Amino acid sequence: MTLNLRVAIVGAGPAGIYAGNILRRQVDEAGGQVAIDLFESLPAPYGLIRYGVAPDHPRIKGIVNSLHEMLDEGTIRLIGNVEVGRDVTVDELRERYDAVIFATGALKDAPLDIPGIDLPGSYGAADVVAWYDGHPDVSREWPLEAQSIAVIGNGNVALDVARVLAKHPADLLSTDIPANVHEGLLASPVTDVHVFGRRGPSQVKFTPIELRELGEVPDVDIVVYDDDFARAEGDEHAAHLLATNNQVKVMTRTLNGWRKPADWQPTASRRLHLHFFHAPVEVLGTSAVEGVRFERTRPVGDGSVVGTGEFVDVPVQAVYRAVGYASSPIADVPFDDRARVIPNAGGRVTDGAGEPIAGVYATGWIKRGPVGLIGHTKGDALETITNLVSDANSGVLERPTVAAEDGDVVLELLEARGIRFTTWNGWLALDAHERGLGEAFEGPVARERVKVVPRDEQVELSRAGALVAG
Repeated sequence: MTLNLRVAIVGAGPAGIYAGNILRRQVDEAGGQVAIDLFESLPAPYGLIRYGVAPDHPRIKGIVNSLHEMLDEGTIRLIGNVEVGRDVTVDELRERYDAVIFATGALKDAPLDIPGIDLPGSYGAADVVAWYDGHPDVSREWPLEAQSIAVIGNGNVALDVARVLAKHPADLLSTDIPANVHEGLLASPVTDVHVFGRRGPSQVKFTPIELRELGEVPDVDIVVYDDDFARAEGDEHAAHLLATNNQVKVMTRTLNGWRKPADWQPTASRRLHLHFFHAPVEVLGTSAVEGVRFERTRPVGDGSVVGTGEFVDVPVQAVYRAVGYASSPIADVPFDDRARVIPNAGGRVTDGAGEPIAGVYATGWIKRGPVGLIGHTKGDALETITNLVSDANSGVLERPTVAAEDGDVVLELLEARGIRFTTWNGWLALDAHERGLGEAFEGPVARERVKVVPRDEQVELSRAGALVAG
């Protein structure tokens, strides 16, 4: 049987784009045809690559270039500024497509359930990342009033947040940060940013390149503490990692290189401190954040830690929790509130009884949780698409009840509702406009682009540019 499919993918980040590209290839190799519509709630594509990664990561450019090539082939149609569940329902998509794949990622902060976490001055890392990345749906202002800041977490997001907050704004000008973000950072009085992790230096969730970047920040001293390394002595799990894991070896060497003698004095105007064996137990303060209380921990030899009963209070005026991301439910789609994922078996979305729902799939973080890097996202997509194609070949998929012969069954529906959707040609116009803003920038450094932040402005530029291109 020759495959002839129409598939909707919800989410135009890496997970959705990889899924579309793999689907196209698999159907092409089988001699079939597939029409793919990629729905995105934002006016622009790329998801967390555009709005969830620190702007001073040059390697992200390579990922964006790869995603751009996949969409620029023209075999996957981008439909942006459309929120599935509000502008168009899941049932309406299922009536118009053989299959619907959800690739909506994880956009919210995982909770940190300790007293005082809701005090003014306590924030989720995802929120400040969205601010400094110019997300159109967050406030253009951010309260940067603290001299000392705590970042709780030992992953790459924690390092990103700490580095951006500690960095001098002039050193971010070469990135695509919006003008309002640069202005906000200029007003920041910060002198010290502290990053805290529950476990030891060998169990961090950083990657070597993320860690190494800290040491390259101008006029920012990196501070680590001998006591934290002393607590790790004799830890069998840490010793095993150091002997068998090259990443741990590299990061341990980097951290040891930052250890200072007892008589060391700061040389930079700002400091970024890395603390280990600190478990947060309470955010201190009455009307606003005044500090964080930690219980010191010790390793037990299997990679975990236990509390020692020793508590320390660290005075800070702002706290950022970076303990993970969490996905959000989509109207009329099953959702596991505990695991914060769409329940699935190999990407096939399942109902309350654990049975697959014909024609409904998931991939990426909404499928497996917010862990892993780009390589895992590709593997997720391959599994999901392989199962989708298998289902199509087996006759499991239900044919659309609204036929494509009736016209462009999706765009006509959106137009009738007055939804100002954006397209790939529109993104190319917005992209060119942002690059033009970078070229026109008059300052001490060259800028490749300057992000446009307001949603309405993005939509206007995109839709006007698409008309010109058309």
